[in-house]
Amino acid sequence: MATITAATSRIGIQCNFEPLKHHNFNSCIKFSLSIPSISSPNFSFHKLSLHTMPANSFRANASSAIDAPSEELEASSRGGIGANDLLIVGPGVLGRLVAERWREEYPGCQIFGQTMTTDHHDELIKMGISPSSRETKFTSKFPYVIYCAPPSRTEDYPGDVRDAALKWSGEGSFLFTSSSAPYDCSDNGSIDEDGPIVPIGRSPRTDILLKAEEVVLEFGGCVVRLAGLYKEDRGAHTYWLHKGTLDIRPDHILNLIHYEDAASLSVTILKKRVRSRIFLGCDNHPLSRQELMDLVNKSGKFEKKFEGFTGTSGPLGKKLNNSKTRAELGWEPKYPSFAQFLGVSD
Repeated sequence: MATITAATSRIGIQCNFEPLKHHNFNSCIKFSLSIPSISSPNFSFHKLSLHTMPANSFRANASSAIDAPSEELEASSRGGIGANDLLIVGPGVLGRLVAERWREEYPGCQIFGQTMTTDHHDELIKMGISPSSRETKFTSKFPYVIYCAPPSRTEDYPGDVRDAALKWSGEGSFLFTSSSAPYDCSDNGSIDEDGPIVPIGRSPRTDILLKAEEVVLEFGGCVVRLAGLYKEDRGAHTYWLHKGTLDIRPDHILNLIHYEDAASLSVTILKKRVRSRIFLGCDNHPLSRQELMDLVNKSGKFEKKFEGFTGTSGPLGKKLNNSKTRAELGWEPKYPSFAQFLGVSD
């Protein structure tokens, strides 16, 4: 007999599953539901009839209840993990766009989303993404895994990336979405996929990313170093617009890539099934902070107006070029520049 107890703040419900006599266990399961006595006048109870139900219609999800043990998650009532199924670790803005793209490519696939909390599980379910936690034990490994979670919510980022890599079957692809921050350039110079990297020990931020990338490459996975992600209501421009004035230098060069383009690039890499490669994601139209905010003001798409940058010192940026990535993958962005995204001339 298998027993699962679901705990809530008000009641405990125990469900018992046992095979019916003279039946094959895989075809039939007897279901009983035990509910403790309820004294609350606001609680209404409807008598449940006991029916048999097909075993393959039942699926156990990892429990989010306090003190409840983690359970194995069966990939699907259809049975097992398919050749095109995808696990997204960190299904946030980028991860969800990857899910949409992946489903367009493989309509019959299953997509799973591993999260740090259960806060957005209902949203994921509505999107057709099966939510899980890091502690969830899957019955099989995944042919495709993409790691989109940022390092800000964990104390051991490389360790978390390793855990994700261990859920990869070694088939398909494993992709880690990193940052272009490790490229070592701070004088507004030009740099491409093969440019120099910040040495380990200089910066805690780049150390974490480089150590995580090393784990991925050891497993045979790929890395895509993404420039600054943006969409209309998300990105550096929205933060600066909110602030109005900032004491940073206006001539610092930025590199951007739209969230949709980052998702399409990621899916393209996943589909290529290449091993231990580093790619670069950017729109090949670097611009200064001042140029960026001038475009924002010019667009007329925002209620507020940016006032300006007042800084005169500090490091500069870099001008990224990912022509090698585009040539190898046959990929081009939907939004070739921030100006074209806003619909204004630069």
